[in-house]
Amino acid sequence: MATLQLNNIVKNFGSTQVIKGVDLEVKDREFVVFVGPSGCGKSTLMRMIAGLESTTSGDIFIDGERINDVGPADRRLAMVFQSYALYPHMTVEDNMGFNLRLAKVPKAERREKVLAAARILQLEELLDRKPRALSGGQRQRVAIGRAIVRNPSIFLFDEPLSNLDAALRVQMRIELARLHEELDATMIYVTHDQIEAMTMADKIVVLQGGVVEQIGSPMALYHHPANRFVAGFIGSPKMNFLDVEIRGADAEGVDVVLPGGDCRVPVKGDGVSTGDKLTLGVRPEHLKIDDQGPLTGKILVIERLGGTTSLYLENGDSQWILVADGDVTSRVHDQIRFSFDPACAHLFKRNGEALLHRHCHPLVASESK
Repeated sequence: MATLQLNNIVKNFGSTQVIKGVDLEVKDREFVVFVGPSGCGKSTLMRMIAGLESTTSGDIFIDGERINDVGPADRRLAMVFQSYALYPHMTVEDNMGFNLRLAKVPKAERREKVLAAARILQLEELLDRKPRALSGGQRQRVAIGRAIVRNPSIFLFDEPLSNLDAALRVQMRIELARLHEELDATMIYVTHDQIEAMTMADKIVVLQGGVVEQIGSPMALYHHPANRFVAGFIGSPKMNFLDVEIRGADAEGVDVVLPGGDCRVPVKGDGVSTGDKLTLGVRPEHLKIDDQGPLTGKILVIERLGGTTSLYLENGDSQWILVADGDVTSRVHDQIRFSFDPACAHLFKRNGEALLHRHCHPLVASESK
């Protein structure tokens, strides 16, 4: 059993408030990812959970026990940092067992725990090596192994893949997902990379300016972002946005004016009326080349990625990204027409709040059961 509860957590540095009343529940065995741009407060929140920063106000509970006044070493947590922080003069085995040695764990028991962690992380053949003889991915696994041997209630990861190259990041994402399943542990992970969040998390916490913008499963955030910030942050390439005007609105949908005709988006029209200005959002993968489409654009850049091709389009002040089939024959400077399924579109008020879709996406519905 390893649960975490944050109640109205606030953190001030002098007169600057960096965490502004965060509430969060992490269930037993969940993989929760804190994601957001640099400076949003995600690492500060993680450090308060670990006990490396004090809270200005609010309460932190682990398994129902308030731990605000409990020191970092006694919180039954293990933290893996962006920096591997390995001792260069020690072997892999000694690095992994160092905290156990400080805790005066008997040598035989210490070695047994290290070997068990090494088997999980596929480090058995590397136990006699020094860190300088390891790759970046292997060093990171040693740092994770050092956490595993402590048998913590909760694992904390603070941007652990940031120092790795692209190929190693993908490999380590797979290994961390496998590790979560094998250890059956509660894990909290901090990153600014929304792809890491989407591919690993059971639950994502999106932060901006010290405030939680939305909490939900990856697909819930993808299909039903609560506001324009979340819509633009979750998903790659980023969502396209276009300022539009309302032609009409009712409980069944909202009619908006597009350059090539009106479009009814099936969202609840509560609180908006004819003439209001909204922002239309459509993901690049939901656009399609269509000779009869209501939108036009001139191709500025083409990125061919094999299975898919990204077209960067411009029309006056508006810019679009369209993800097409990898074999699309369009060329730079071509003028194309394109369209989208209104059921996949989003509408946002001027304050950024999303209008609710009338129907939940089937993937999101299945996740909530």
